Amino acid sequence: MNSLIRTTARCLRSGAAVCVSRPAHGRVWSASARLLCSAADFQKDLGEMVKKDKVVVFMKGTPAQPMCGFSNAVVQILRMHGVDNYASYNVLEDQELREGVKVFSNWPTIPQVYFNGEFVGGCDILLQMHQNGDLVEELKKLGVRSALLDTEKEAK
Repeated sequence: MNSLIRTTARCLRSGAAVCVSRPAHGRVWSASARLLCSAADFQKDLGEMVKKDKVVVFMKGTPAQPMCGFSNAVVQILRMHGVDNYASYNVLEDQELREGVKVFSNWPTIPQVYFNGEFVGGCDILLQMHQNGDLVEELKKLGVRSALLDTEKEAK
């Protein structure tokens, strides 16, 4: 019972909803509280992960070896802009991460891109931002100068 109380208190401090069922025989079963707390803790961890670096990408594979075309496109777009220093997380290595990030962002697909802890979108959004020039401006807000600005000057 003490572990249930400690678990519930930790969950409540983290802002998680706690639901504890009471079977007919009167004993309290703590598994649902642990599951909810674990999910809340995981969402909190994701919040910290996306804020840790200026640019964060949840993708299939790694920047050196993307495992899907959409993840590869995101890597290529970032590379074109000279963004080489970013955190990437391979969702293929961790099913909990793969599903958790979808819940965290309320976005159903991978890859997912974050700038300064804010969800930007997936491959389609990043591609659109690249095509219309918004990505250069967003990178500028991060203190990152797009390499495309240098190539434009060279072309003139």
